[in-house]
Amino acid sequence: MNSRLPDATVHILSSTVAELHVGTDVAEVVAPDSLALRDRVVEEIRQLAASAGEPAHATLVEGSSRWPLVVHPDGTFDEALEEAAVDPAPVPAPAPVSATPVSGDPVSVLPVTTPTPVAAVPAPSAPEEPRPTVQDLLDSRGGSSRPRATEGWQGAVHRATGGLISPAPGRAERSRLDREKRVQRRLDAPRTIVVLNPKGGAHKTTSTLLLAATFGTLRGGATLAWDNNETRGTLGWRAQNAPHHRTAVDLLEDLDESSNFRGSSLAALDHYVRTQVDARFDVLASDEDAAASSTIDSAAFDRLHALLRRYYRLMIVDTGNNMRASNWVAAVAAADQLVIVSTVREDTAASAAWLLDGLREKGFGRKIDEAVTVLTAPSSRPDRRLEARLSQHFEQVTSAVVNAPFDPSLVDGGPIDFEALSPQTRDAWLTVAATVADRL
Repeated sequence: MNSRLPDATVHILSSTVAELHVGTDVAEVVAPDSLALRDRVVEEIRQLAASAGEPAHATLVEGSSRWPLVVHPDGTFDEALEEAAVDPAPVPAPAPVSATPVSGDPVSVLPVTTPTPVAAVPAPSAPEEPRPTVQDLLDSRGGSSRPRATEGWQGAVHRATGGLISPAPGRAERSRLDREKRVQRRLDAPRTIVVLNPKGGAHKTTSTLLLAATFGTLRGGATLAWDNNETRGTLGWRAQNAPHHRTAVDLLEDLDESSNFRGSSLAALDHYVRTQVDARFDVLASDEDAAASSTIDSAAFDRLHALLRRYYRLMIVDTGNNMRASNWVAAVAAADQLVIVSTVREDTAASAAWLLDGLREKGFGRKIDEAVTVLTAPSSRPDRRLEARLSQHFEQVTSAVVNAPFDPSLVDGGPIDFEALSPQTRDAWLTVAATVADRL
């Protein structure tokens, strides 16, 4: 049985900033508003609860108020407001009294009132005009210019006239620009996306790489695709070649020498991750040693996750096929967003549906409600009736369903050439990434 977690203390510093204290560790939590800050604080404590497999206890402190807070591994929580003790205001001392009786009334003792001199009050000076700052200079800039068309007949006209005639983008291009903007939205903390289906061949590894490539290309890096198989996975094999073959196991072993990573930059991980230069994301492979006997368990996952979230804004986690493995459960517990993947096949979809039922029984119902389902075509001529039936089912049990087309460049099982993907495939995975980003 796990030992009880140390109690956490959260100091609310403002409506958008808090500090989380757990033992000797201190973490800053930042959010755009007070409601988002509450959700972020609860999520941080939930991760503690999920890693320990039991409720985590915390105290929220804001001024003279204290909130006892209990967060359960599934994200549900209980809180109650408790005003802190406040010292009573000091009672003013009584005014001095005269010891001389008033004539005519020998027993009367009245306070002596002495006029208080009034200090001369200087006339208020006129308020000084504020000097403009650099922010005023930046704010004085005009709004962003209208997007220029690059596609369709609108783009052709723009190029043919050298920009003298510049029609607005057409509907398809406006849709693309909108989805790109959603993918590029600002995140107030690192996010973990976990890709799931307990059946092999369900498109998990391919989906992980395509999501990472889409986010990495549009967000400018700091994106990691991480193979969280407890033994061996294929993410490292399907990524582009790298100058080394180190894996998550090597990184975990070197974590014992924590000074190598303390206060260092992302470059410290270059010996362990495989940089996908063109797609601007990194890959952390699972163990590739056929003779190895070690496995990644939940404690190992939590240690790696705690390190990696210091360096990456987005982590997209590929999972194995054993939903009873402790590292598999730890990944689901740490996930900010679940992505359920399936090919348009009866057996693969049934496996995904079985997974969702099991996760609800384990207390992850809210994460399932917010999950995104991706259905990929297994051939160039998928069964449209089956696709419609599967879409209808998963639309009722998850928050969104996105369909992705068959792409022959993904069939051979080798390293994925992102440049060889069809425009339809790129567009579909942009939709997947935008749908996921909306929920981060």
